[in-house]
Amino acid sequence: MEVEKKQVLVDKDLSNEKKNNLPNFFLSIKFKYVKLGYHYLVSNAMYLLSIPFLVMILAHLSTLRVEDLFELWDHLRFNFLTVVLCSASIIFMITLYCMSKPTKVYLVDFSCYKPKPSHKVTREQFLQLSAACGCFTEESLAFQKKILEKSGFGQMTYGPKGLMKIPQDQSMAESRSETEMVMFGAIDELLSKTGVNPRDIGVLVVNSSLFNPIPSLSSLIVNRYKLRGNILSYNLGGMGCSAGLISLDLAQHLLQVHPNSYALVVSTENITRNWYMGNERSMLVTNCLFRIGAAAILLSNRSSDRQCSNFRFSVTEVEAGNNQSLPCVL
Repeated sequence: MEVEKKQVLVDKDLSNEKKNNLPNFFLSIKFKYVKLGYHYLVSNAMYLLSIPFLVMILAHLSTLRVEDLFELWDHLRFNFLTVVLCSASIIFMITLYCMSKPTKVYLVDFSCYKPKPSHKVTREQFLQLSAACGCFTEESLAFQKKILEKSGFGQMTYGPKGLMKIPQDQSMAESRSETEMVMFGAIDELLSKTGVNPRDIGVLVVNSSLFNPIPSLSSLIVNRYKLRGNILSYNLGGMGCSAGLISLDLAQHLLQVHPNSYALVVSTENITRNWYMGNERSMLVTNCLFRIGAAAILLSNRSSDRQCSNFRFSVTEVEAGNNQSLPCVL
């Protein structure tokens, strides 16, 4: 009996090993390509369904003789109802094609804010200010110096006024002042370059991952430029470095359903409020790599802007479903 039990256990172990050795098709298939294929199939379903009818019509036309074509022409000349039905069918097909065709979105222009020379700070000044605040150990200061030397930054970068003081000012008022300066500076330059009237902007998307005051940043822009009352205004936060692309994608989708509109996308990050005052190395990296700045982008779905635009908007892809991509920022 014991031998039989051992034999049964061995057989079960072998069967489990065989099951474990079976290929996992869910891991071998790139489901994002399946999703893209399904999206393409659904988006072009009308054209794919029309192919069999087109083949049937062409096959029938190939059997016609010249005499048949003359008879068909005479039939159309003397039958007004047939002419009306054919014309209505053609107009209906053209209208259906135009309605199903996705709206093209263009990047008219963009602007990156360049601070005033008074905001310039050298590497040495940065390290002196970090040492003067009394929050960092000698090891942390040496680590920051090493990061600065290998970051690829120039000798001088732009820093916020609140952090260039002793003691440093990280108040909400100083943080708001920094954000308003960079946002309004970028938008002013963009509107000056494009000549677009702020009242013509129908969509506004602002993103700032860590600084989200009340009233919101998008509300500050609406108030500053007196944008119209029915504007679609969005304020995104907490999305990290991908927030800029997410904002553009949101603006593109909104322009698909709001014809003849402009979309203003503003991307920035606040340094004053989110300066790290500790000694954890992974957190100190952000102190060395982030500086003040903002970007303003103007998108349009107007066909008249095609010639003067720099780019045509393409496509974005979300990688948050990938377990290797999600924790990369942590």
